[in-house]
This record gives sequence, C-alpha cells and structure tokens, in this order.
Amino acid sequence: RRSRDQGSAALVAFLAYSSVYALRKPFTVATFEGTSYFGISYQTMLIISQVIGYMLSKFAGIRVIAELKAKGRFSTALILVSVAWLCLFLFAVLPSPFGLICLFVNGFALGFMWGIIFSYIEGRRSTDFIGSVLAVSFIFAGGFTRSVAKWLMVTHNVSEQWMPFVTGLVFMGPLLILLWLLNRLPKPDEDDIAERTVRLPMDANGRRDLLKKFGAGIVVVSFTYLFLTIMRDIRDNYMANIWNELGYKDDYGILTRTETTTSLIVLLIMALLVLIRKNIIAFSVIHIVILAGFAIVLIASVMFNAGMIDGALWMQLAGLGLYLGYIPFNCIFFERMIASFRIAGNVGFLIYIADSFGYLGSVIVMMIKEFMKVDISWSDFYAQGVVYGSVIGIIGTAYSYFYFNRKFKSFQQKEI
Repeated sequence: RRSRDQGSAALVAFLAYSSVYALRKPFTVATFEGTSYFGISYQTMLIISQVIGYMLSKFAGIRVIAELKAKGRFSTALILVSVAWLCLFLFAVLPSPFGLICLFVNGFALGFMWGIIFSYIEGRRSTDFIGSVLAVSFIFAGGFTRSVAKWLMVTHNVSEQWMPFVTGLVFMGPLLILLWLLNRLPKPDEDDIAERTVRLPMDANGRRDLLKKFGAGIVVVSFTYLFLTIMRDIRDNYMANIWNELGYKDDYGILTRTETTTSLIVLLIMALLVLIRKNIIAFSVIHIVILAGFAIVLIASVMFNAGMIDGALWMQLAGLGLYLGYIPFNCIFFERMIASFRIAGNVGFLIYIADSFGYLGSVIVMMIKEFMKVDISWSDFYAQGVVYGSVIGIIGTAYSYFYFNRKFKSFQQKEI
C-alpha cells in the first residue's frame, strides 16, 4: 500500500507541475518574426520580461515560501494559476507591446508554484523518489508542452498570439484537479519525521540562524547553481531556436523524444538515491552525481565544438549532464541537507535562495547578449558558454562536498 501511495503522490506531483509548465513555456515556440522593438526581437523581449517576473518571485519566495503554512497552500495555488492563465488571455487580445507586461505578471505568479507543490511532498522517507519524479517534469514538460503548442499551430492553425492561451486551456482543467489531489495527500507520519525531521515554517530568526551556521556553503552552492540555471534557462527558453539552427526545424517531435529520454535516465538515477537511508551518505552521493553531470556537459560540448559529434548527440548528452546537476538542487539536495543536520525548517527557503540568484544570472546573460549586440547564434553561444559554466560548476561542487562533510563531522562531535 505504501509503495502504491508513493507512486500516486509522485504521479500527481509530476502531472501538476507539468501542467503549470503549460502556462509558462509554450509561448517560446512562437518566433514572432518581423516584430521587434529597439532592434531587439519581440520573442527575446517576451522571454526576458517573463524571466524577470519569475526571478522577482523567487526573491519574494525566500520569505513567502519559507513562511508558507499548510492551511493556505491550496487557495494560494488556485489564485496564482488563475492569474497566470488570465495573463495569457490578455496576451492574446492586447496589442504586442502590452504582451511584455502580461508575461511579466505571468512569470511572477508562476514563480511561487514550485515551492508550493514541493511543500506537499517534503519531509518524507519517499521524498527522494517523489521529488525526483516531480523534478523531471522540468525536462519532460519542457519538450511535451512545446510539442502540444507547435501541434496546435501546425495542425489547427492557432495563431502565435492565441497559442499560449489555448495551450493553457488544454491543461487548465487537469491542473485544477491535480492541485486538489495534492491537497489531499496525507501528512508525513512519525517514521518520516524521525528520519527526515519535522518541516516547519521559518520566521526571520530561523532563517538568520540557518544562514549563520551554513552561510559559506550556501553561498558557494548558490553560485554553482547560478551557472546551472543560466545553462538550463538558455537551453529551455531557446530550445526551438537551437534545434532550428542545428537543422531540425520541421521535426517538432524531436523536442519530446530527446527530453523524454533524458527524463527517464535522470529519474532512474535520482530515484535510486531513496535506497540510501543514511542522510549524510546520500548528501555526499548527490554531490558526486552533480559533479558527473558537469563533466558530461564539459566533455560533450568540447567534442561538439571540435566537430567530433553531431548536434543531436551533443544536445542529448549536454541535456543529460545539465539535468544531472540541475534536478538534484530542485528536489533532494536541500532535502538531504536538512535531514543530515536536523534543521528545523523547510526546503523552500533554501531552494528559493539558490533560485533567485540563478535567475538573476540568467536575466543578466540574456540581456548582455541582446543589448550589447553580441553577434552569435544561440546554438554557438550555448555550446561555448556551457564549457565555462561546467568548469566553474565542477570547482564549486567539489568545494561544497568538502565544506559540508567537514561541517557534519563538527556537528557529530557537538551531538556527542
């Protein structure tokens, strides 16, 4: 029965966040060719506008998600997804410049949804498995919702302006049901609390104490995650552009094929961590998985830049390595950290610290490329950028590994 409940919770969480993605990402399939302002393409301005809104919600979420109480989660989630969908309707009916405001608000509303959904599943012995399934929705939904969007445009002649709203319409009904089901999940039991600690809202004093104890490690982890987010966000936002430049313009199924393969591999590796019961060992293994991810991205990109592998294989390998680093931070890295050090708090606070600076970096990189008129295609920009990002990531993750292991030894001595 317990394994069935875990599977049900994982499926509901996965489908819920996949549906949230349908309110956020499909507009990137549209190129809005011929529309530009101040010499910058309308598509790029829309992406930057939405990411700025998303980034600001991450900064706000450091407090909002940390202090979130179970009682208000469901109603808050309903309001946020409704606002996001309304913004897509306004995007369809208002003239193009106003689309920037619509997607800014859309991004701000949806930025809180990861923290809300994850709060339902954290603090359980099965969180590694459920969280991994939830987190691979990043990969699967990124390809799947875009494929649906492109299918609506190609097969049903939905215009670029209406496509985001219509895609949202396809997923909105299921999303509301899935949020209701999430709200009915049982709370962590006594065994969960004994193994993973009780998860509590964090006030200002609790947040300050945590940063005082682990500040240096959290700063390095956030800096490492910043480069992961930049790499992942450029790939995610400009995936269609990159595939077009690599010669796969008319193959809209490739988005789903490559991302689904990556999803399954990453899910298998992440889910196996649930077998490691000792939290500090799992925490160390997660560092090794992240290091391996950075190494795969680095090797694959160097080979692609040298002409040793083709674009499709490079995108597959780079995606695999990228998500081997990115997914743990979003589901089990901070979960196992809190459990290892018996911290009275919640994962949302730490995720939103890392996320806020990650998206700040993403915004800065996109704006530099566009406003400084860097004359380079997105595929070349990405292929070269991930090499530097991977090197920095390897150094940062290695530091984090030794920092937290040293901290744990001192933590054990104090307990004795």
